[in-house]
Amino acid sequence: MQLNYLTEKSLKEFIKLALKEDVGDGDHSALACIPENKQSKAHLLIKDDGILAGVEMAERIFHQFDPQLKLNIMMTDGTPMKKGDIAFEVKGSARSILTTERLVLNCMQRMSGIATYSQYLSSLISTSKARLLDTRKTTPNFRIAEKWAVAIGGGQNHRFGLYDMIMLKDNHIDYAGSIKKAIRDTKKYLDKLGKTLEIEVETRTIDEVKEVIEAGGVDVIMLDNMMPSVMKEAVALINGQFKIEASGGITENNIAEVADCGVDYISIGALTHSVRSKDMSLKAI
Repeated sequence: MQLNYLTEKSLKEFIKLALKEDVGDGDHSALACIPENKQSKAHLLIKDDGILAGVEMAERIFHQFDPQLKLNIMMTDGTPMKKGDIAFEVKGSARSILTTERLVLNCMQRMSGIATYSQYLSSLISTSKARLLDTRKTTPNFRIAEKWAVAIGGGQNHRFGLYDMIMLKDNHIDYAGSIKKAIRDTKKYLDKLGKTLEIEVETRTIDEVKEVIEAGGVDVIMLDNMMPSVMKEAVALINGQFKIEASGGITENNIAEVADCGVDYISIGALTHSVRSKDMSLKAI
């Protein structure tokens, strides 16, 4: 799975900042009562059913904080999990285990919740050609983990940020003056900079879809908050000239109907902004 945002640099920086936020000038609870040379073990106890995510992240957190910590991994990312499972064991400095415990759990619990919901929604459209997409509706400074979890659950990542794709949404179009002008100016901008970013345009009506088709030169047309009947009309109009993304107001109750309209992608913000974390604990053994 090639995820361009998952680099050594980006992961190390994420973990560094997360540890700084939590540890500050020291884990004084562990430092106060745990001997420096105390060696211990703990295991990751699963307390919910779902799809496991964040094991690789946990391994990186442990090793970045203390390279001497050793892991015995029993379950890998993307594995179905059930209450009572043990995902891994970690052994080494008791202080190090205690200090990294909360960051590991915070990542794994939320990532597993996202992966579980991504897998579930993907299963609802598995008989169609549509692929499930995430959005930028993520937790500030935690996007790397949330998008990684979507991919582990079988979803597909949309653009990571504002810099890796052009998306002309309703406000861009309203401020620019028209769809055609927004597209024309965008192409001039990219030519001037020598960039080859994909261009996606949000449409709200059939007339706007027609405008994009007439303007041309884009990669994806988004159908925003359209009824299935209107969406089918738009898909027929586009007729394979551009990729099509459906977005807005899509839930587990209507996602299959949307997929059956013939779209290529379905984006759902709830994948990352409204997911319940899975319960798990790091228990001393």
